[in-house]
Amino acid sequence: MKYFFLLLLLPLFAGAQSVTNQRLYDTIPFIPEHTPQRLALFAKEPVITGRIIFLGNSITEMGNWKKATGDTTVVNRGIGGDITYGVLKRLKDVTDRQPSKLFILLGINDIGKDIPDAVIADNILKIVNEVHSKCPGTKIYVESILPLNPTIQNFPQHYDKEEHVLAVNKLLKANVSKGGYTFVDIFHLFVDPEGRLKSEYTYEGLHLKPPAYDVWVAYLKQRGYL
Repeated sequence: MKYFFLLLLLPLFAGAQSVTNQRLYDTIPFIPEHTPQRLALFAKEPVITGRIIFLGNSITEMGNWKKATGDTTVVNRGIGGDITYGVLKRLKDVTDRQPSKLFILLGINDIGKDIPDAVIADNILKIVNEVHSKCPGTKIYVESILPLNPTIQNFPQHYDKEEHVLAVNKLLKANVSKGGYTFVDIFHLFVDPEGRLKSEYTYEGLHLKPPAYDVWVAYLKQRGYL
């Protein structure tokens, strides 16, 4: 009788196992209505090749890259709320422009959605490989995810996952040879002694204030990347 009961449970165990093998996280950006608005703006811009492109989420979108770099031809391809899956879908807009240099900062929204660290790093590798394939002359710079500061008022709590920031950054650095890109550690520029995003550089522990972009760009120029 006991064995008969166990046999009845086997289909249930099998069903449970199949669920764990499914993707248990969603792949929709945090602000899905914002993406088509930004893409519509991008589509209105002339396709001019050979420029520098900054690609990413709201942290990239909020940057005044033309002012910070002193280069009025720099292209901003940041979309607030975007994740690596979203960038993979809109990558043609970037590759059509055959950028001379591409700076990629992605992953924090993926972390906020509990997308696994390895998946985030693999998606960034897919982005890089697609650019290499379509734009063989483009120099690609993958930048580290920035530190966070959950102690600041109005910090969005679903981002309070600093250990994943460190884990993804470690994977991005490890994938340099495989991806053929330059890894740029900007994490250290903005981290305080407690391992948090410096309060003077952020609004709410996640997004950057304008002076932070000047520090960021100065470092890129110092390293010879810009």
